[in-house]
Amino acid sequence: MQTNLAPFIKDTREGQEAEAILRACVHCGFCTATCPTYQLLGDELDGPRGRIYLIKQVLEGQPATAKTQLHLDRCLTCRNCETTCPSGVEYGRLLDIGRKVVDDQVPRSLEQRITRNALKQLLPRKWLFTPAFKTGQALRSWMPQKLKEKLPAKQVAGTWPQRQHARKMLLLDGCVQPAMAPNINSATARVLDALEVQLLIAPKAGCCGAIRYHLNDHDGGLDDMRRNIDAWWPYVDGSNGQKIEAIVMTASGCGSTVKEYGHLLAADNAYAEKAQKISALTRDLSEILPELEAPLLAKLKGKINQRVAFHPPCTLQHGQQIRGKVEGLLRGAGVDVQLCADSHLCCGSAGTYSVLQPELSHQLRDNKLRNLAATQPDMIVSANIGCLTHLQSGTQTPVKHWIELLDSALQQPSVK
Repeated sequence: MQTNLAPFIKDTREGQEAEAILRACVHCGFCTATCPTYQLLGDELDGPRGRIYLIKQVLEGQPATAKTQLHLDRCLTCRNCETTCPSGVEYGRLLDIGRKVVDDQVPRSLEQRITRNALKQLLPRKWLFTPAFKTGQALRSWMPQKLKEKLPAKQVAGTWPQRQHARKMLLLDGCVQPAMAPNINSATARVLDALEVQLLIAPKAGCCGAIRYHLNDHDGGLDDMRRNIDAWWPYVDGSNGQKIEAIVMTASGCGSTVKEYGHLLAADNAYAEKAQKISALTRDLSEILPELEAPLLAKLKGKINQRVAFHPPCTLQHGQQIRGKVEGLLRGAGVDVQLCADSHLCCGSAGTYSVLQPELSHQLRDNKLRNLAATQPDMIVSANIGCLTHLQSGTQTPVKHWIELLDSALQQPSVK
C-alpha cells in the first residue's frame, strides 16, 4: 500500500512504524472473512481492511470525523485478522496508533468521557476496584440485570501454599482478577506447588498497562508498565535473594501486553533493556505446565472424567499465537475437550469492550455460547478473566479457568 504521511506524524517513531505496517498491506481482504464485527455488521469500514484505510487517511492528513472514531471504536482488537493475514500486517499496533491520533482530533461526548475516564481510573487501581467490587457484590440482588452481569458471585480463593522450593516463578496478580476470581491465582500456586515450583507475587506490581493503553491513554499505560518493571526487577536480577526463572501469566490478556513491553518501551532509554528482559521472561501458564506434564499427569491419573468446552481467548490464540497447549494438557489428563464451531472468533468481552459496546458484545457472547452449548459440556473453560466473566453472564453452565479444573482434581484422594 502506497503512503504519504502528513508532516505531523511522518518523522515520529509512531509514524515510521505505521508507515511500515501500511506498506505491508496488499488489500487482499482475507482479514475481512474472519473479522467478528464485519460478520455482524457487514460494513467494509467495520472490518480490518476498511479500518486500515480510515487510519491511512487520517495519518495522511485527512481530518478525522466522529464516523472514523465510531468504526475504530467498534474494533474488538481481537487480532484474528493478524492470524489470517498472509502478509504479516501488525494490525493491532496500527490500530493503537490510529485510535490515539483520532481521539486527539475528535472530541468525545460528555457521556463517553465520563465512562472512559471511570474505566481508566477505577479498573487499573486494585485498591479502588476491590472495595468497589465487593460493595457491588453485597448489593447484587438489588441491582438491575445489566449490572449483575458484571458482578459474578463471590468466590473463595482457598489457601495459598507456604512451602519453599528451589524453583521460583513470579506471578502477575493483576488488577481486577484478584477481586473477581481470586481462586485462579491461588489454584495456580497450588498446582505449581504440587510440582515443586514456588509462585511469588511482587507487592508493588499492578495492572499490566493494557486498560489505559488501549483506552488511548498511552502515557498512563506506559507508566503502569514501568511500575511493574520496577516491582519485578529485584526478582529478575536476584538482588532480593529470590531469583525467578519466569513471569507467569494466568490472564492471557495481561500476558499478551507484557510480552510487548520490550516493543512499547523500546524508545525509553531508562527502561528499554529491562523491558526486553521482562518480555523474554513472560510466559502464559499454558507454556509453563507442558514442561512439567509428566509429573502433573502422574498426579492426575484417573481423577478427571469430564467433558469441557474450551474457549481459547483471542489474546491467547491471536495475540500470543499460542494454540493447542491447553487442549493437549487437558486431554493428557483425561479430559474430554471440545472446541466449538467458531473457536477462532472473539466472545465479545475484549477488555472494556463489553462496557463500551454492549450491544455488539452481547451478540458475540450469545453466538459463542450457542456454539459452546452445542458441544454439550459439563463445564466451559477459558484462560482470561474477561472471557470467563463475560461468558458466565449469559449461561448457567459453570465457566472456569482451566487451571481450576486441574487444581480441583489434585485435591481429590489418589486413585489406588
